[in-house]
Amino acid sequence: MSRTALRICPLCEATCGLTLTIEGTRVTGARGDRDDVFSKGFICPKGAAFGAVDGDPDRLRTPLLREHGTLREATWEETFDAVAAGLRPVVERYGPDAVGVVLGNPNVHTMAGGLYPPVLLGALRTRSLFTASTVDQMPKHVSSGLLFGDAYAIPVPDLDHTDHLLLIGANPLESNGSLCTAPDFPGRLKALKARGGRLTVVDPRRTRTAKLADRHLAIRPGTDALLLAAMAHTLFAEDLVDLGHLAPHVQGLDELRDALGDFTPEAVAPACDLDAGVVRTLARDLAAAPTAAVYARIGSCTVPHGTLASWLVDVLNILTGNLDRPGGALFPQAATDRTPRPAGPGRGFALGRWHSRVSKHPEAKGELPLAALAEEIDTPTDEGTPVRALIAVAANPVLSAPDGDRLDKALASLDFMVSVDPYLNETSRHAHVVLPPPPPSQSPHHDFAFNALAVRNQVRYTRPAVPLEPGRMAESEILARLVLAATDWGLPCSSEAGNSGMHGADPAAVDAMVIDQTLGKAVQDPHSPVHGRDPRDLAAQLTGDDGAERRLDLMLRLGPYGDGFGARPDGLSLARLLDHPHGIDLGPLRPRLPQPLKTRSGKVELLPEPIAGDLPRLRRALHERPAGLLLVGRRHLRSNNSWMHNVPALTGGSNRCTVHIHPEDAARLGVRDGVDVRVKGAGGEVTVPAEVTDGVRPGVVSVPHGWGHDRPGTRLGHAATDPGVNVNQLLDGSLLDPLSGNAVLNGVPVELTALP
Repeated sequence: MSRTALRICPLCEATCGLTLTIEGTRVTGARGDRDDVFSKGFICPKGAAFGAVDGDPDRLRTPLLREHGTLREATWEETFDAVAAGLRPVVERYGPDAVGVVLGNPNVHTMAGGLYPPVLLGALRTRSLFTASTVDQMPKHVSSGLLFGDAYAIPVPDLDHTDHLLLIGANPLESNGSLCTAPDFPGRLKALKARGGRLTVVDPRRTRTAKLADRHLAIRPGTDALLLAAMAHTLFAEDLVDLGHLAPHVQGLDELRDALGDFTPEAVAPACDLDAGVVRTLARDLAAAPTAAVYARIGSCTVPHGTLASWLVDVLNILTGNLDRPGGALFPQAATDRTPRPAGPGRGFALGRWHSRVSKHPEAKGELPLAALAEEIDTPTDEGTPVRALIAVAANPVLSAPDGDRLDKALASLDFMVSVDPYLNETSRHAHVVLPPPPPSQSPHHDFAFNALAVRNQVRYTRPAVPLEPGRMAESEILARLVLAATDWGLPCSSEAGNSGMHGADPAAVDAMVIDQTLGKAVQDPHSPVHGRDPRDLAAQLTGDDGAERRLDLMLRLGPYGDGFGARPDGLSLARLLDHPHGIDLGPLRPRLPQPLKTRSGKVELLPEPIAGDLPRLRRALHERPAGLLLVGRRHLRSNNSWMHNVPALTGGSNRCTVHIHPEDAARLGVRDGVDVRVKGAGGEVTVPAEVTDGVRPGVVSVPHGWGHDRPGTRLGHAATDPGVNVNQLLDGSLLDPLSGNAVLNGVPVELTALP
């Protein structure tokens, strides 16, 4: 007998609602949930392949433990004992910074990944944190932190109401959107055009999104910040600046005008390879539109001036009065956000509170550049201790970080490594312990990160669609036990544990401690709905089948729409959310300023000192003309970084690892379609089939990210049959955006040679 169950898709940032068909305990089909309050039935090929992803036979089902150099299946008890025995001596001998933590992109796609890594980091007290953010969106966090005082205050375009959308370095028809959670992004763009709106795309590739646009500008890669600076200059020069309702909340307008004085359209046009008149038209159209939004993504983040480009996106939204207004770019309000505080000055945002040991890279948002991980392991210095042990949670930096060959060797030299991963992949193959979480059908789902970036306020939660398979352990319990095994909270352990600290204790102790700490602070906060109440009484009111659900209930009740533990009877709680299996719509995005601002001034600070200090570097870029070919990446609709190449239903067809090259460049270099070519960069070289296409502009080549599944010792059977190449091996890791530490992955010079 088959049955159906609801599930929020965890395979990209769109967070679509699914209706699963289940035979016994196996997912045999997936379709869009038409009653979902957010996605309304939309589904993409990844969601349709949910069952194949969920049932991949190469998913690990039991933990692995390294003995005598070989990984063997082990019990959960054995592996957590090994974690405690492997990590704690490193901390005791060298200090907490000798233990590195790497958090991969899938963490934000799981409920446990949102709840437990912060607890692990707080207990471990290491400064050696590396995440996928620094090969992706860290420039946006930094620019938001500097402008608004909060690195998580990221405005998103009001797609459903805007009249004019300028997309830069984004291809949402393939990615489904990023830092802008929007199910059916393609349909929303088509609706924009249908209501008479205008879509402009700036991208060196003629992507599927660019083909939909009213206007496509094939800019030279890496020059987005120059284009945006010239547009802002034009707004000032032609008296088109109109802050409107933002005027009382903004400071630094005159200083900004002076700082952008050199970036005229004529000055930037040669570097961008665009006509100066086109640049002016972009600015004028933006100012003239009834409402407008500028939105930029990974193509503008993973370049030498990524933070400046991210900053200028919001500068343009501010100068045209489109920040924080319907139809412009607004700040979402997630149901699990903290209780809103009254507007007023905050602590602000600081960069460089500490630095990496080897190259002295400044931290950003508590993180060090992922590109620096290899040198932090393999390079001794007179100052500090190298990373001797590593905890990798849902991370595959051998493929996602620059110079994977060096990192591959560095990981093999670690004293100890633990990986939380469902696969034995290019990174987890080095681990001494591998802890596999269950497949998504056996896990609950709530989107903490993506609801804070959604184009409509809503809240949804789905419990596991399939019971936890015997021998499996829930991801929440895995990560809670990892906290207990890896750290010493100084609390009594169970008598049979035989180790210091809390290793061996009930993992529910982790959730209980978080709940106690959260409520303890909430009852002392005069702005909290539970101010002055008894935290023990409040904890007793929490509902949920486990600690993770109780914590979700806590966050909902204390959040901006919460019931405040009875203070607001119509507010949110876990029980109310469970009564609405298709979700609860919380309404369109609304203006929120000045409440989100946490700068020291309490205002939007248009020209923060770190930004002003980096502008001379951008001025020098006015005179740079890279010779030869420039490398850019590309996305596939049926893939998400390195996750899904092991699923036959999502590979083949257009989802191939090839190098795109323009016909003019192909003719000049003697390259024929389908023939292997050698691509060489500062970090190495790869051999990859050529795909001759006018989908890239002359002077640009494109290779997709996330491939290179040809290393021994992995268990990715299907991916290994068509491994592709690791494009990040062309990078040596030395090119970073200095403010954010983000790796430069796009606009990188490479050489291409036709092979005999």
